[in-house]
Amino acid sequence: MANDKFLFVVSGAAGTGKDSVVKALREAHPEIEKTVSATTRTPRPGEQEGVDYYYRTREQFQQLLENDQVVEHNFYNGNYYGTLKSEVEKRLEAGKVVVLVIDVHGAANIRRMFPGATTVFLLPPSVEELEHRLRGRGTETEESIQERLATARQELAEQDKFTVKLVNNQIEPCAAELYQVICQRAGLQG
Repeated sequence: MANDKFLFVVSGAAGTGKDSVVKALREAHPEIEKTVSATTRTPRPGEQEGVDYYYRTREQFQQLLENDQVVEHNFYNGNYYGTLKSEVEKRLEAGKVVVLVIDVHGAANIRRMFPGATTVFLLPPSVEELEHRLRGRGTETEESIQERLATARQELAEQDKFTVKLVNNQIEPCAAELYQVICQRAGLQG
């Protein structure tokens, strides 16, 4: 797709602050669009349909997959997560800068489908800080935290496959760095 230079993927291990960094980026630069993913997990308190996720049943998600309406998906912690094809295409066709927040496996699929996309890997300052962030959520069991840390170590090993790596020491400075990457790669004035 001709406009895939406007597509940016932000990825990294759970707890690296992907959503927080992209939220800060979009607050400072609301012209940058973030697609809303679909998931089969239940909403967390305060999350809204069509804002945080499109919440779907397993059957609905399977139907989307069968109809080739999901550009990337993964099964993680017992739930499906995916990016709807329509969410990406309508924004790129309009010439909008799009930021996808997806896991490392989904990023690999995006690289294949949209070769002009820029993939950004967010790194935690350290594995210890990553564990601190996961525990600080207060939403995970000890078993879940250990599973997420094991997955995080595997995901961190994928970082060299990404176009750009950024360390998320603090949310706002990392968002500003991400904005500079977007401006540079998409040919925008920063």
